[in-house]
Amino acid sequence: MELRHLRCFVALAEELHFTRAAERLHIEQPPLSRAIKELEDDLGAVLFVRNRRGTALTEAGATFLQDVHRVLAALKLAQENVRAVASGLSGSLRIAISDGAIDPRLSGLLARCREEEPEIEIRLSEVPLAEQLRGLRSGDFSIGFAHTAEVGDDILTEPLWHDSLVVAVPARHPLLSHKTVPLHKLASYPLVLCDPQLYEGYYRELARLLRPLEREPDVAEHVSSLDMMLTLVGAGYGVGFIRATRVAASQRSDVVIRPLAMDSAVITTYLLRPVSEDLPVSAARFIARLHEHSGD
Repeated sequence: MELRHLRCFVALAEELHFTRAAERLHIEQPPLSRAIKELEDDLGAVLFVRNRRGTALTEAGATFLQDVHRVLAALKLAQENVRAVASGLSGSLRIAISDGAIDPRLSGLLARCREEEPEIEIRLSEVPLAEQLRGLRSGDFSIGFAHTAEVGDDILTEPLWHDSLVVAVPARHPLLSHKTVPLHKLASYPLVLCDPQLYEGYYRELARLLRPLEREPDVAEHVSSLDMMLTLVGAGYGVGFIRATRVAASQRSDVVIRPLAMDSAVITTYLLRPVSEDLPVSAARFIARLHEHSGD
């Protein structure tokens, strides 16, 4: 079994189409078919079945895919560590951030880590929640941040920060007659919400918050960024939501911020990490600093 066999297997397992997998690998289809046949012969198991509906993984193939993802993630991490050491560092730490869980407190923590341990390269990746969870399970990421604890039993979650959720209202709007906005009043106006695929965990929390409304919210737009939400709110498309810690950096003359008239309007930032894996030393030290910094 060679590394090329594994890469061919992953490409086909993810594409489930020989032509697309071959194009992704920049090879012809016959070499791909041979590589899969050699791999199946070596393992003594059928990894794929082909029928009129296309190509599908067998149960053995699905199990093998999980292990191969871990092997390739470990190889990628090893390559990054070697490059880091060759450039004068002593390793790297990969952190995933989902749901827009970029907290102002994170900047201070990263600055402290760079000052106290400059030999460790910290790499942050903004990814959808589903991709973060796959990366944590495969070893591609050591730790992550998200706005939900609903991530499965194989991922540990730890609440870090709790932020009030406030509403962003156009500068001229009937809701501004309220110093604090009652939740039921939002049912009368269109909303500008985050994209449920890009901000899956955050969207779940918003949906939970809006559940008591008597009717389904009128969603004017789904947006992929805070700036776009504020732009549409300022233009009068609807009312949006923002974490209180982001307000200072997002002030605009055409948008007014109002608190919600409910104590439960809170968004929590969670630390995520695999439950069954030993943490790299660099990740353990980062979490220790995180706990110290959170108490500052």
